[in-house]
Amino acid sequence: MDMHTVVVGTSGTTAEDVVAVARHGARVELSTAAVDALAASRLIVDALAAKPEPVYGVSTGFGALASRHISTELRAQLQRNIVRSHAAGMGPRVEREVVRALMFLRLKTVASGHTGVRPEVAQTMADVLNAGITPVVHEYGSLGCSGDLAPLSHCALTLMGEGDAEGPDGTVRPAGELLAAHGITPVELREKEGLALLNGTDGMLGMLVMALADLRNLYTSADITAALSLEALLGTDKVLAPELHAIRPHPGQGVSADNMLRVLAGSGLTGHHQDDAPRVQDAYSVRCAPQVNGAGRDTLDYAAVVAGRELASSVDNPVVLPDGRVESNGNFHGAPVAYVLDFLAIVAADLGSICERRTDRLLDKNRSHGLPPFLADDAGVDSGLMIAQYTQAALVSEMKRLAVPASADSIPSSAMQEDHVSMGWSAARKLRTAVDNLARIVAVELYAATRAVEIRAAEGLVPAPASQAAVAALRAAGAEGPGPDRFLAPDLAAADTFVREGRLVAAVEPVTGPLA
Repeated sequence: MDMHTVVVGTSGTTAEDVVAVARHGARVELSTAAVDALAASRLIVDALAAKPEPVYGVSTGFGALASRHISTELRAQLQRNIVRSHAAGMGPRVEREVVRALMFLRLKTVASGHTGVRPEVAQTMADVLNAGITPVVHEYGSLGCSGDLAPLSHCALTLMGEGDAEGPDGTVRPAGELLAAHGITPVELREKEGLALLNGTDGMLGMLVMALADLRNLYTSADITAALSLEALLGTDKVLAPELHAIRPHPGQGVSADNMLRVLAGSGLTGHHQDDAPRVQDAYSVRCAPQVNGAGRDTLDYAAVVAGRELASSVDNPVVLPDGRVESNGNFHGAPVAYVLDFLAIVAADLGSICERRTDRLLDKNRSHGLPPFLADDAGVDSGLMIAQYTQAALVSEMKRLAVPASADSIPSSAMQEDHVSMGWSAARKLRTAVDNLARIVAVELYAATRAVEIRAAEGLVPAPASQAAVAALRAAGAEGPGPDRFLAPDLAAADTFVREGRLVAAVEPVTGPLA
């Protein structure tokens, strides 16, 4: 586990802290201000609970059952029951990092002091995270409104010592056994606490934050692979000139063009041709790479703005306000997050598509400007990278299906009380698959482009220093260079890991300087 400690205060958290807790096991600690805010808001809830008038979430049922006033002696049972009944997920288990992000983000909202949860409940949430205990959460069960109800309910069930959870050793056991093994006392929920643990966009937000981190790496990696493909195709780097991009000043476009230009600095391949006829223009997949990659980058930036607002939010219903009121609201609706999750799936699909088009061009002897068919060693005897492109094309086709927006759908629930939902959880789940696929697609282009660059180098054309660094690092990572046909899947897997872990970017930056 990472020894870094994330302190949770009253004013939200950062994307970096989410990733640290979800992926790197950072410890979680409540600030003194958070504990004080929790105690203060709890006093308000306790005072309202003592009054005869019904208050939603404190002394009433929930959703379509909110009209029933619940007597004092039944309220603890009510809070237990909402957790148990809402823990109704089905399907495969959700990944550990997603569950940790979800738990941490729920703790972030609880610590704001707007939920009425007691400090000891928040501390138990932190203790479970720090113990490496991960509730079993299932794929299906959230409509993204009122937040991620079923996933959060499975997490709350663990706090109660019920249901199943995964221990730090990876073994799934009854949650009560795991809590006892780590000296954690199960919580006994009181008024409003069950509802407060369930009502938020935490799952979809956690997946958004992690997708943004992954996509930042993949967009920079795709700038590098586009530059390598341009170089291997003997294209012109004149289209990357900053003065051309200044007259269409989309920020991401300029960034991608600059990245590509820096990768190509010192290349002996750009501008060469296999005959005396000058090439006036390269194909769109080569020439327009900065425009496509850059538009995706700008979409990432907008999604990061939305994520930042959510990370600073306290999402619950009802909420405890500083003046002592407990008010119902609709802040749990996942629409803002769902939309950007879908936007990201669209741009990821288009990035994958343009990567595949460049790969196909590298393999086609009629369009590759002198490269051997399929980059094969002995075409006809060898098939080269023919089927690697098939695999890439299959991934791109799935990406297009995953780009169909989930947020355009809605299905009524809770006896028509929740009659318009966001489907944000579904948008997040398909985006995770899209991000995984995109890494594989970029890896195939990288594998093809580095092989093509090496073939050019064998002909006496000297690649850019950054290209040489990328080739050397990829070969050292286990993805072999040109030669007779061999079992290709291990090479592609090595290239995938190389890209996914950010090692492509790390390989070229000592030559180019930091890339955006």
